[in-house]
Amino acid sequence: MLLQNDYLCTENEIIMNTIRITKQFSFETGHALYGYDGKCKNVHGHSYKLSVTVIGSPISDTQNVKYGMVIDFSDLKKIVKTEIVDVFDHATVFNKNTPHVELAKELEDRGHNVLLVDYQPTSEMMVIDFAEKIKKYLPKNIQLHSLKLQETDTSFAEWYASDN
Repeated sequence: MLLQNDYLCTENEIIMNTIRITKQFSFETGHALYGYDGKCKNVHGHSYKLSVTVIGSPISDTQNVKYGMVIDFSDLKKIVKTEIVDVFDHATVFNKNTPHVELAKELEDRGHNVLLVDYQPTSEMMVIDFAEKIKKYLPKNIQLHSLKLQETDTSFAEWYASDN
């Protein structure tokens, strides 16, 4: 018998705990902030780093091939890659409710990958968008805990489920 979290259990039993796991991603994206009063009004890009943290209990079914995992990292990777990385990587993002749509049209006509979004493409607004996209595809027993979108080495936006 082992003493684990004040419960007696055999070596083959696991007391289920809530665990957070994180997977990190990176992608290159350009954007411009229409109406902004600084340099970021100009089209420029960032090497974004996105940390995705989910929360759940490890699978306790010993017959399940994913026994002991909260979620297979490759399953989480597929969601984030499909919904965010593959969409935003090497794209230029503009708020479609601004005159930037004219620039977007010109770039698209020249073969550039352009995304038009319903928001000002700041890190803050992008991380909100990303949270909504990821939550739609997580298994029911897994919750999105937090996101951290790093725009530069010293600047980032964070989203926490507990705040929303």
